[in-house]
Amino acid sequence: MRGTLRAAGSFREPPSFFKGWLFLLPLLLLVAACSPDKKAKQEKPRAVPVVAATAVQKEMPVQINAIGNVEAYSTVSVRAQVGGQLSRIFFKEGEDVNKGDPLFTIDPRPFEASFRQAEAALAKDAAQRENARKDAQRYEELVKKGYVARSQYEQFRTAAEALDAVVEADTAAVESARLQLSYCFLRAPVSGRTGRLLVYQGNLIKANDDNAMVVINQIQPINVAFSVPEQQLPEIKEYSAGRKLRVDAVIAQDALHPVTGELTFIDNAVDTTTGTIRLKATFRNREKRLWPGQFVNVVLRLTVQPDAVVVPTPAVLTGQQGQYIFVIKSDSTVESRPVEVSRTLGSETVIGRGVRPGERVVTDGQSRLVPGATVEVKAAPGGEKAKG
Repeated sequence: MRGTLRAAGSFREPPSFFKGWLFLLPLLLLVAACSPDKKAKQEKPRAVPVVAATAVQKEMPVQINAIGNVEAYSTVSVRAQVGGQLSRIFFKEGEDVNKGDPLFTIDPRPFEASFRQAEAALAKDAAQRENARKDAQRYEELVKKGYVARSQYEQFRTAAEALDAVVEADTAAVESARLQLSYCFLRAPVSGRTGRLLVYQGNLIKANDDNAMVVINQIQPINVAFSVPEQQLPEIKEYSAGRKLRVDAVIAQDALHPVTGELTFIDNAVDTTTGTIRLKATFRNREKRLWPGQFVNVVLRLTVQPDAVVVPTPAVLTGQQGQYIFVIKSDSTVESRPVEVSRTLGSETVIGRGVRPGERVVTDGQSRLVPGATVEVKAAPGGEKAKG
């Protein structure tokens, strides 16, 4: 009976090791509550450092960009119209010449002799004509008085008229000889820059040779030819009606100082192989910064948009759904907002829809951002203070 009671008593009283676990359980729960994972979950996310700018509203040009090739305003290949020995050259190759300046002299002596010979023949035939006219006048008086037959008068009159024709031919021969003589003295037909000299003093020159003696390029003014897609032709025609459109030629080595000209030519047909239309702009080129054969960036300005919303170009990103911008809200968090880009002009981009003037946009640091992230605006690289 006692054994039975002892057994029942041992069941009600917990063992000593179980008492120890009951004492340690609150401590284990406290340690688990203070673990590093719990602390990390309770900490707020850190702000992402970014560079930001403010969207502004201002005037922006509406323009078309293209690659252009500089062309001489006119190119003249100087060729001899008479043959002979080249006796003198009046310029150095690569030199500027003005219209009318002497370039070459071909030995004129043979042509001077021909000219004098033609003049002598004219003088002889003119004297014979004068004598024939006087004879015809005398016989006309004698015919009226009945002293000679009319047939004799007709012979003298015919001889005088024939000599009239001979004198006219001699006069033409003199003019031809004078013209041939003038061809011995070659002058610049246009003002411009001479190219490489292709003949030298003492060379025998052929008349109307296929090879030019020198090529002159007129570079003041000068043209720049460029092509644009045919889809832009209606807009160009609309804005060019009644006024000249401004064209800037940007030289790669001096992009900050473009050369300004105006649109002067729109081709009369679209190139069906490329789907483009060819245009030309003319520049005064006073400083001779544009050179034939040079490639330049062309900016054709159509008009000016007075109230364009503009953001820095680095603010615009491209994703799978299109272009977007991170906009900073008043609570320093960001939202990803899709935008419609109208055009990009260097470091500035015109936004057609998606951003309002005065809103702050992220321009650097977007790679670490997600929608809803908290940001901290830092100074721009280079020590400049971030706008906005």
